[in-house]
Amino acid sequence: MPQAIIREAKLTDAAAIADIYNHYITHTIITFDTRTITSKDMEGKIGNLQVNYPVLVIEQSDQVIGFAYASQWKSKEAYKYCAETTIYMHPEHTQSGFGQRLYNALLSALPLFDIVHAIACITIPNETSIKLHEKLGFHRIGTFSKVGYKQEQWIDVEYWQKHVA
Repeated sequence: MPQAIIREAKLTDAAAIADIYNHYITHTIITFDTRTITSKDMEGKIGNLQVNYPVLVIEQSDQVIGFAYASQWKSKEAYKYCAETTIYMHPEHTQSGFGQRLYNALLSALPLFDIVHAIACITIPNETSIKLHEKLGFHRIGTFSKVGYKQEQWIDVEYWQKHVA
């Protein structure tokens, strides 16, 4: 199997990242977004996030196979040391171990951005994401029942947290 490389995302990665994310928008309840995004949308998101947070990709054979980033968790000043973390892998590369490597890299970068706590929001059910977060030392904080509606069903969300600095 070819080696995978983790690096900072570039604007030129936007189309590949959008393709990965659009799969989850269209085919799953994992994201609450309901409309697909364009590469231009993703370029804007990458550019905005990179001002204050890490945005990483993992590539194999020069192809982006996953992405992870941190973003503002809440807008009030007292929350500035917390960030919401997000990871998506190309569907052909889930449960390959690459996601864990990518997420570890993201978590390791957070203290460089003065982030002390990582907060993950997981739609339920999602055993793959729960297992990943447990492996990485996150603990479950709580459940919000039926807070999203997508694909003709009500969806629960769990919050998970990890101290990173």
